[in-house]
Amino acid sequence: MTEERDALIAAVREFADAELAPNAARWDAEKHFPIDTLRRAGDLGLGAVYVREEFGGSGLSRLDAVAMFEELAKGDTTIAAYISIHNMVVWMIDAFGDDAQRERWVPGLAAMTDLGSYCLTEPGAGSDAAAITTSARRDGDDYVINGVKQFVSGAGSSAVYVVMARTGEPGAKGISAIVVPDGTDGLSFGRNEKKMGWNAQPTRQVVFEDVRVPMSNRLGAEGDGFGIAMKGLNGGRLNIAACSLGGAQWALDQSLRYVRERETFGAPLADNQSIVFTLADMETRLQAARALLERAAAKLDEGARDVVSACAMAKRFATDAAFDVANSALQLHGGYGYLHEYGIERVVRDLRVHQILEGTNEIMRLIVGRNLVNRL
Repeated sequence: MTEERDALIAAVREFADAELAPNAARWDAEKHFPIDTLRRAGDLGLGAVYVREEFGGSGLSRLDAVAMFEELAKGDTTIAAYISIHNMVVWMIDAFGDDAQRERWVPGLAAMTDLGSYCLTEPGAGSDAAAITTSARRDGDDYVINGVKQFVSGAGSSAVYVVMARTGEPGAKGISAIVVPDGTDGLSFGRNEKKMGWNAQPTRQVVFEDVRVPMSNRLGAEGDGFGIAMKGLNGGRLNIAACSLGGAQWALDQSLRYVRERETFGAPLADNQSIVFTLADMETRLQAARALLERAAAKLDEGARDVVSACAMAKRFATDAAFDVANSALQLHGGYGYLHEYGIERVVRDLRVHQILEGTNEIMRLIVGRNLVNRL
């Protein structure tokens, strides 16, 4: 199994080196979403990494998945992050849908001939996800959806939108998860947001104006949506942590080359003890974050009781550590680190949002702290 896993990781590394890394700077500068490249990722089995094989998934573990997302992010952090979100969408349909829903949506999503988007956050509801106001009103055998979702990755390019909407009472128990296909009447999109980073993937509002879909598009029972969203976010937090590690590891690798080659005061930067100490701190933080991430992934695979806290802890620590490492890499490069052509500033910009999405790191601390207090 170790040899098989190593071969899988090597194949993902080759894909990242050949397909992502040579294009990352241009895609960022041109704000280009590489749909053709995503389809080739689907050919490699990256569209449904931890989805069952029956409808086209790869059937791998979460431990495998975090290793794969780290390798992808070494090539392009933004595209790796989108693939991670897409995987969360496919997993939700596989885990909570029925066979008819799986047969309808999973094969195309697994192949990445169809792309998926996740619609939870709203203009007035971010960290307080139970406060969403997007409504899904019953009308015969249909739901009629009205509302606006904010910060949706892939919006406007996706074939499938998993939407959290209010079907019942206020609070978490009144939320359901509903699949809305692209092209449904009343579905529209806001402008592509101008962002600090993540330029190579579109981020738009998704607008629902009397969007009518059959009740058979609901995942699970009515009122299960909040639980589905939170379970999806456990894995999403691990994925985004892995993407952070990959971007930061790439920045550290670039720094190691740079300090060996760059000379100041007649000697390579690598001869400077303070530089060596900085590199040691960067490596230590990434190794610690990777260990915490792998621990959380193993707990998710096992269905451990403390999985929510473990995923939150790993996400918070890894995304903070990775951003700090990438920022240190920029500092080590001096003025060159600030130039687009070196790629370091792009990774710094891309990693910054990882401390916000999939639950802000302040919310991660709240989850861990509350679980700790409740355990006493």
